[in-house]
Amino acid sequence: MSCDFLSLAQPGVQQLSPYIPGKPVDELARELGLDPLAIVKLASNENPLGPSPRVIEAIRNELDELTRYPDGNGFVLKQRLAQRYGVEISQVTLGNGSNDILELVARAYLAPGLNAVFSEHAFAVYPIATQAVGAQAKAVPAKQWGHDLDAMLAAIDDNTRVVFIANPNNPTGTWFGDDALAAFLAAVPERVLVVLDEAYIEYAEGGALPDGLTFLARHPNLLVSRTFSKAYGLAALRVGYAICAPVIADVLNRVRQPFNVNSLALAAACAALDDAEYLALSRACNSAGMQQLEAGFRRLGLQWIPSRANFIAVDLGFDAAPVNQALLREGVIVRPVAGYGMPTFLRVSIGTESENARFLAVLEQVLAR
Repeated sequence: MSCDFLSLAQPGVQQLSPYIPGKPVDELARELGLDPLAIVKLASNENPLGPSPRVIEAIRNELDELTRYPDGNGFVLKQRLAQRYGVEISQVTLGNGSNDILELVARAYLAPGLNAVFSEHAFAVYPIATQAVGAQAKAVPAKQWGHDLDAMLAAIDDNTRVVFIANPNNPTGTWFGDDALAAFLAAVPERVLVVLDEAYIEYAEGGALPDGLTFLARHPNLLVSRTFSKAYGLAALRVGYAICAPVIADVLNRVRQPFNVNSLALAAACAALDDAEYLALSRACNSAGMQQLEAGFRRLGLQWIPSRANFIAVDLGFDAAPVNQALLREGVIVRPVAGYGMPTFLRVSIGTESENARFLAVLEQVLAR
């Protein structure tokens, strides 16, 4: 090929690296000749419980309609979300996962000459979505691995159109409280859209995290993004949503792809939303698993970042890459986060009791070598 098509891409895209997801079980099995059933995957913050029986039933009921396009407006799910959270249906935008919501925001509000502000060690999609549309990505140094909200405020300039904040944050698991969020939102200029990414909010119990939706009435420049991929266990179906002012939702819908959420995902999300028992079980499993991993790290003399998500970042104190490779050879998949500026850490998703135990046992063996 004589033409250098990389050089023809816009500068922001040229500087990007493709997003690298957690290694799939089948891929590791092929690479190392392992039995897929013997592999433990704790790399992608997936719900280890498997899908809810209500979700399976809802999907089965939709199978006869696979030749039909889904409802492009997702009316039923949007109505259910509006009723659940006490908002107007005009405030709800559906996405192909919450990643899609982030992309819609970037496409609608960012462009060359503008910028988006976010924290160091934050979700990789923030800079990807920003640079893909030619805008400047402004990463603000973190404070104790979490958002330095004061520094993020100071980074906002006349060309800032979007601020991405995550609570809890991925991959660090760090969080901020009600007072910090209230002060931040009060100080952000009204012309700047604040995207509050609450992908893991359902794991919080007893008011442990602020509910971003309670701030919407006071802050029309706030957009709250959530997903069914984590606590609701629908990662493979890709369905998320945003709740914001109707005028912002209208703008997002102007760039949203038609039929961006498929029929099975729409039905499954409606069923999951009503399954309080499954959500409670997810929280209980996560809480017990978090305690199990923390106890294991304490026994091994390792440090970690306290987390209120469904994962935990453990600090090995040295380059984590060789340990990650050794874990893979033993059939245990976790997530190295050197690409997030955390080369000594591994991010570990909370699994079942047996999966967590397997990881800890193999980690102890690897560290002892």
